[in-house]
Amino acid sequence: MPEYVAFNAQHAIDYIKNLVTKDGYDLFDPDQTLTAYEFGDGNLNLVFRISDEQSNSVILKQALPYARCVGESWPLTLDRARIEAEVLLNHGALSPDYTAKVLHHNPEQALTILEDLGHLQILRSAQINAEQFPLLGQHVAHYLSHSGFYNSDFYLTAQDKKAKVSQFTNPELCQITEDLFFNDILREHERNNYPSELQSTVNKLQNNAALHLAIAKLKATFLSCPQTLLHGDMHSGSIFVDQNTTKMIDPEFGFFGPVGFDIGSFIGNLLLNYCAQNARISEFVTRRNYHSHLLTCLQESYSLFEQQWLKLIAEQTTDNNLKAAGYGEYFMQQVLQDAIGYCGTELIRRTIGLAHVADIDGIEDAQARLDVQRHTLALGEQLVLNAHTCNSKEEFFSLLISQLN
Repeated sequence: MPEYVAFNAQHAIDYIKNLVTKDGYDLFDPDQTLTAYEFGDGNLNLVFRISDEQSNSVILKQALPYARCVGESWPLTLDRARIEAEVLLNHGALSPDYTAKVLHHNPEQALTILEDLGHLQILRSAQINAEQFPLLGQHVAHYLSHSGFYNSDFYLTAQDKKAKVSQFTNPELCQITEDLFFNDILREHERNNYPSELQSTVNKLQNNAALHLAIAKLKATFLSCPQTLLHGDMHSGSIFVDQNTTKMIDPEFGFFGPVGFDIGSFIGNLLLNYCAQNARISEFVTRRNYHSHLLTCLQESYSLFEQQWLKLIAEQTTDNNLKAAGYGEYFMQQVLQDAIGYCGTELIRRTIGLAHVADIDGIEDAQARLDVQRHTLALGEQLVLNAHTCNSKEEFFSLLISQLN
């Protein structure tokens, strides 16, 4: 087995050339001169764009044996590259229009070659600039409902499901999620990152016994409910968009977990942007119109997600017990409550934890940024505390509007 080598740009070019000339991959014309540069700005990996003279290009992504954002003091498994590639292949077979395409994967070198989506925008950057994407909610709903249902007990045999749970066991990256979503936000920890002006707000949040209990329930579900194969990191930086296209990328945190986690994370990021725009868009009517767009996207994404899940349950369920009248509705009610809770933890952890969002951190006015951070913490806390009271999406939307106004 070849020894793992962390690539530089020349390694990337040589690797691609070998695939084209020796292994017959139809990535580039063999006679073309290739160039490459590394542009990864994420927390964990190297990312290269390799191009030919005709501006054709692919992306080569390689995992490092440590967290890039911290350094070698935080070692990480290279198996996450396999997880990411196999999640993309699995989800791509079920929702190809909305999943980044894998062209090649090498587990020994922990690398994957992907279609280049550079003609699209990262959703987070676009939403910071208040750009609107009317099809986003519809596309996300299809991706999450179809990848979710067809990897669940509703559809898979017991044997197939358990084999997939084993295939996608991802303990190291799940531990990161467990720490950042559930553990760190309720305690003093060196990974936490927030201004001193928020200390009294954080103290109240961390001393809230009801919040501790609600988050304990969310964590227990995350740990013990392998309901479907999750993307695992459904934030705005993991989505490429334009007016007609949505593509999900970077599912290296993928594993079998609760259905509500991904949709809750996605909605949480819409709300982070919503709150940030209070400090970013000064003109009232412009801000109101953009807020309305975000809420429409949020409501549409969840409503279609629920609708498509229920339709798939009614028409495609293979397990006789799970076909029982009313069970699908019962199941989706639990998913809704989980999603609201995970949405709330996303708001809190992106405000005071290790990994922030540029939507908020990029606000130049310090007082305005503090006001937004207090808003996201209060909103997140209320969603976590009240998730169990929402028995329908309409009740969730009403709760949300009451907290945003």
